[in-house]
Amino acid sequence: MAATAPSVVILATGGTIAGRAADAGDNVGYQAAEIGVDQLVAAVPGLARRAGRLEAEQLAQLDSKDMDFATWQRLARRVAEQLARADVAGVVITHGTDTLEETAYFLQRVLAPSKPVVLTAAMRPATALLADGPQNLLDAVTLASDANATGVLVAFAGSVYDATQVRKVHSYRVDAFASAEGARLAVVEEGVVRWLARGAAPLPALGLARIARDAAAWPRVQIVLNHVGADGAVVRALSAQGGVDGIVVAGTGNGTLATPLAAALREAEAAGVRILRSTRCDAGPVSALAGALPSAGALGPVKARVELLLELLA
Repeated sequence: MAATAPSVVILATGGTIAGRAADAGDNVGYQAAEIGVDQLVAAVPGLARRAGRLEAEQLAQLDSKDMDFATWQRLARRVAEQLARADVAGVVITHGTDTLEETAYFLQRVLAPSKPVVLTAAMRPATALLADGPQNLLDAVTLASDANATGVLVAFAGSVYDATQVRKVHSYRVDAFASAEGARLAVVEEGVVRWLARGAAPLPALGLARIARDAAAWPRVQIVLNHVGADGAVVRALSAQGGVDGIVVAGTGNGTLATPLAAALREAEAAGVRILRSTRCDAGPVSALAGALPSAGALGPVKARVELLLELLA
């Protein structure tokens, strides 16, 4: 008796890939998160054949600009449940592009899965004349079925990126994502994954217990920006209102900070607020210098915020 083919499970969360516009020629005036996962799957002929077996579940239906901690919590738990099944080869998550990189990094840090978890999305709504979502979904399922795939990955516009380095780099183009250091892990070509490079060894999983606290009570971590004339007023306002647990500062260059902003951050740190120093540059690490505020390493500001949030949840 032949063995049953392993499943790929699609968990849908909404986004532009599930968006709908009144005019098929309108790629910006649409409503995100309108179309259900069954309709998304039906729009891609041969999708189930590419996966072997396919399951689909509507976990959430939102615009990813509105992604929240409660949805992250449910998503991480559901992904872990599906990956624990012996008959599941991998999980695909449909998501909006706006916060996709944050969700990808969050899932990698919490789960660090050995099986592939592939996030994908679209820059054009499902009703567009040339919708990019169907091909991205097909590529994501192909990647999730690949025996060499592992960890949290992003499949977008034919390219494969890892969760740590992927960033949204364009506000409109269909090839809106890139790696912070320019390296793609793989490409998906006509149903075949061609691997180009291997990323750094993944950080260990923090585990679901780290995020067990009620999402409404998760720490408050804010991001501030260094710029010409930065005077620290925003930092002092955050501290004055109370309830801020951490601040990520997006510094200039190698995490440099205007003197008044650095002074305000030092005051906040002395009052018990955790600080991480990142950079507003698109790529490159922030050096850990003696006497300087703590470095976020090579993490950009939004991922540094996720990292600090998870540290504070400990």
